[in-house]
Amino acid sequence: MMVLLTGQIIIRLVRGRCNRRNMMEHLACAGPDAMMPVLLTNLFAGMIFATQSARELIRYGAIGQIGGAFAFGYIRELAPILTAAVFACQVGSAFAAEIASMKLTEQIDALKLLRTDPIDYLVMPRVLACALMLPFLTIIGLFVGVLGGLFITGVLYDVTAQTFLQGVHSSLAIMDVLSVLAKASLFGGAMAITSCSRGLTAACHGKGVGRSVTSAVVISWIVLFVIDFLVTVTTIVLSR
Repeated sequence: MMVLLTGQIIIRLVRGRCNRRNMMEHLACAGPDAMMPVLLTNLFAGMIFATQSARELIRYGAIGQIGGAFAFGYIRELAPILTAAVFACQVGSAFAAEIASMKLTEQIDALKLLRTDPIDYLVMPRVLACALMLPFLTIIGLFVGVLGGLFITGVLYDVTAQTFLQGVHSSLAIMDVLSVLAKASLFGGAMAITSCSRGLTAACHGKGVGRSVTSAVVISWIVLFVIDFLVTVTTIVLSR
């Protein structure tokens, strides 16, 4: 179902078919409503990663390299996948529950009777909203995570802000930032497709809604890590 739905989404993107009014509603759901969990997760994840990295670097007398280690590990990999995972729990579960409830109450059948394509009306706006909003949330989460790492290393290990930020700047290229944004957009679209497909295939009873939400979150996490692995391997191969 996910593969077939992905193909239909691509065809509709090529044709430019989308319910723009519904997309604006889902942009608000996928953006401001998910902001606080993303910020809190990245803040504490940044502090944890910086603390553990600094503790190991001190053993080798390389505490000055904490900014570079933070850029390599947290900014390139950990922050995008963490933000997408929180996004899947916050937004993806809501999408799956909404569509499964609509199927249970026969609202999707009513759309078909009105000659309205459920994919155009329900799925496309959600996929585009997630693919557009997740990169913005990722950038904001990165900024908060860097501030958290900067703060905790300064308090615990007396690392100056200049040393930390210089290490981040020297280890992070513009292509790394563009790669993070592209990866986040891909994560958002994949998560929305997964959640919508689980909602559309939910069983038509009360337990079916709960099972569709649970499976949407679990499968979204698996899909996110698979995509992250494939993107990472592809990037390494192309850079050789």
